[in-house]
Amino acid sequence: MKDIFLIDLDDTLLDFPRAERQNFTETLASVGVKANAELYGRFHLINDALWRALERGETTREKLKIRRFELLFSEFGLGADAGAAGTFYYANFENICYPYAGAAEFLEELSQRGRVFLVTNGGARIQHSHVKLAGFGKYLSGMFISEEIGFDKPMPEFARHVEANIEGYDRARAVWIGDSLTSDMVCAKSVGIDFILYLPRPSSALYEGRKAASYGEVLKLLDEM
Repeated sequence: MKDIFLIDLDDTLLDFPRAERQNFTETLASVGVKANAELYGRFHLINDALWRALERGETTREKLKIRRFELLFSEFGLGADAGAAGTFYYANFENICYPYAGAAEFLEELSQRGRVFLVTNGGARIQHSHVKLAGFGKYLSGMFISEEIGFDKPMPEFARHVEANIEGYDRARAVWIGDSLTSDMVCAKSVGIDFILYLPRPSSALYEGRKAASYGEVLKLLDEM
């Protein structure tokens, strides 16, 4: 039976793309640029690529904050201040949070089955604020945020830190739940625990293991484990 639940936050419990779009629009307005679909689409790709680079240890969190706007503004010939945009974007994100429908109820159910821990690469101030805004805190037994512990997913040290800091931890009782094959799945594999890929929207990801498109499907998989 599984009773230790390690759960990603963005794109698993929170609608990150919706929050990202809003924050992007407000950030560009703060530096005198009007956002549009083309700019946002390119920003999303640049931002995602930089986060993948962070996972591979090829950049740092501080560089990422500004670099994504440097690349975007350069590509589109915009004279806006990338440093100011990066600072605004990070600070403004604290106040933008959209939980997926049913996320709180899902956490409540898991908390009745065992202990729930969030495992996330997001910025510490942002994630603490989002958990508070979403009302998730009362269902959690703890949070592991890469910025606070000094290791980013999918570094093996991140997963080992999680294991070492959960009292009574047992790999046979633990399961990792998240939307990323490059961070969440890799973390789970690095310590040999079960993993459930959560895909709340259509995806072309090729994965033959356990996966779910709704919280109800996750619970059914847990019942079988």
